[in-house]
Amino acid sequence: MEDNLLLLSNSQTHNMGFLEHAREALVEFLDGRRSIYFAPYAAKVSAYDSYTATIQEAFKPFNVTVTGLHTVDRPAAALRDAEVLFVGGGNSFRLLKTLQQLDVINVVRERVTHGELRYMGSSAGTNMSCPSLRTTNDMPIVQPASFASFGLISFQINPHYQDPPTDSTHMGETREQRILEFLDENDVPVVGLREGSWLRKRGASLALEGLTAARIFRRNTAPQEYKPGSDLSWLLTLPATFDQSQP
Repeated sequence: MEDNLLLLSNSQTHNMGFLEHAREALVEFLDGRRSIYFAPYAAKVSAYDSYTATIQEAFKPFNVTVTGLHTVDRPAAALRDAEVLFVGGGNSFRLLKTLQQLDVINVVRERVTHGELRYMGSSAGTNMSCPSLRTTNDMPIVQPASFASFGLISFQINPHYQDPPTDSTHMGETREQRILEFLDENDVPVVGLREGSWLRKRGASLALEGLTAARIFRRNTAPQEYKPGSDLSWLLTLPATFDQSQP
C-alpha cells in the first residue's frame, strides 16, 4: 500500500469558504472514506470544540463524519484504527508539544508510511509532515521536547509563503531571508508553499496542485518557481542533512 498525503498551505483562501479552494482535491484524497479524525491541538485548549465544529461543517458536503481527536480517551489507540487524520493549523510549537505528550508521533508515522492511514495537514499540520518544524512561521510560545515531527516527507515546507511587497519600506527580514538562514545551517530543500496551493503525495509521486505557484529553495542554488501541475517527485529522493546540535 502507498502512503497518501494532502498538504495544504492554508485552510481558507481569501473570499472563499473553509477548505472551499481544495474541494476537488479533498474528494480525490478521501476516495470514498466517510470518517476522519481531526487534531485541533495547534489551537488553545478552550477552542478545541469550536475548531472541530468548523471542520465538521466544512466536511458536511462530502458526507464525512469528523471526530475531534481530543474527545477520545486514548488518541494513540484511536489512530491505530483510523483511516484518515487531519491535523489543523495554528501554532506549530503548541501542536508539536501536544502531539509528543499524547505519544502519537510514532503510530502516525508508522501507519502513514505503510499506507494504512491517510494524512491531511493544513498550515501547522503541514509543518508536522516534515522532518522538523524549523521552517514554521510561528513564535515558540511553548517548548516541545524536540523539533522532530512526523517526518512523512524528507524535505521542509514553509506554509503561507509570502513574497516581499515591491513597495514595502519594512526593514526586517523577508520570508526568503529566513529560509536562506535555515539553509545556512541545514542542507534540506524547503518548499515555499503559497496560500491556495498544496502538495499531493501518492507513494513515490509528489505533485504541486492548487491555485498558485510555489518557490523551492536549496542550498547554493537560486530559488526556483514551480507552477501548479508540476511534478516534484524528485524532492523525495534528495538526502537531508540537519544540524543535529539543535533539539
